[in-house]
Amino acid sequence: MTSSDERQPNKRRRLIWLAAFIVVLFALYSGGWFYLADRVRSEADKAVATLNKNGVEAGCANLQVSGYPLSFTVSCDNLAYEDDAKNIAASAGSFNAAAQIIQPLSPVANLRGPLRTSVPDMVPLWIDWDNLQANFKLWWPLPRRISLEAEGLSGQTDPADDTDPVQLFSAGKASGQLQPNGEDIDYLGSFGDLEVDPDAIGGRVLPVFDASGDVTLKNGVALIGTRVKSLRGQAIEIRNLDLSSGTARITVSGPLSVDAEGLVNADLMIRLKDPKAVAAILGTAIPEQKSQIEQGFSALAVLGNEPSMPLKVVRGKASLGFIPLGKIKPVE
Repeated sequence: MTSSDERQPNKRRRLIWLAAFIVVLFALYSGGWFYLADRVRSEADKAVATLNKNGVEAGCANLQVSGYPLSFTVSCDNLAYEDDAKNIAASAGSFNAAAQIIQPLSPVANLRGPLRTSVPDMVPLWIDWDNLQANFKLWWPLPRRISLEAEGLSGQTDPADDTDPVQLFSAGKASGQLQPNGEDIDYLGSFGDLEVDPDAIGGRVLPVFDASGDVTLKNGVALIGTRVKSLRGQAIEIRNLDLSSGTARITVSGPLSVDAEGLVNADLMIRLKDPKAVAAILGTAIPEQKSQIEQGFSALAVLGNEPSMPLKVVRGKASLGFIPLGKIKPVE
């Protein structure tokens, strides 16, 4: 028997063992996939049952787990939550969350509107959108990042009686991102083509504008899961808060905090671009203060087209540069 004849059976045995290994591996994977799918269903049922025992009605109607073998998808026809004791209710349309096998810790979720909410001391709201998608970077004990993107976002009141709803706002696009930064939580967000309906702000008129923010919530990780009932003791760092419409732009940056007595403290820098355009917008939005606004912004003309000034608040006492602005009431 030649050496080539001896190698042929060895090759066949290796191929057989390889095929057997693949079959066993696939069987283990399939068993794990279906076990996880069953656990998701059972844990969801347990969570709903626990909530219902506490006087809450919650549901994920027609929960389905699918996507085998290349993905893992959880979906339901609609989401609902109602707590009669606290007079809180919320509902939304269909929900779908999917993770690819090659990226199991990066699921993508989609939610259809409208989102209808009812909470104490607020009018019921109807929030809708053309597309809403959330992306997650999961890790332990906290996600590395959570981001949200929406297109065609709009909001209005949702009266329980026969009165007409009040349009509140609309935005061509909106996005937000949260991620831990040590003990803090960083937030990045923006709106595009944001329009506030005059009926929502007492007939005042604002132009269509863009907004963006880059903010850190101090000690935010410790606040996760805590029902914060007061702003007292909280602090943020505003790296950039920007509002713009046409050539007009206002940018704010700096730290802001609320002490244990509810008094605001801040050391902010206000930057303007095209102060005349900013004054025109503010004069239209606050017509009763139009003359004062025009006078104040005229004085800024000597500082050029992009002036900046410090806004300081010390225990509720605010001043813009050397100009005192009065006191801010303690906040709750």
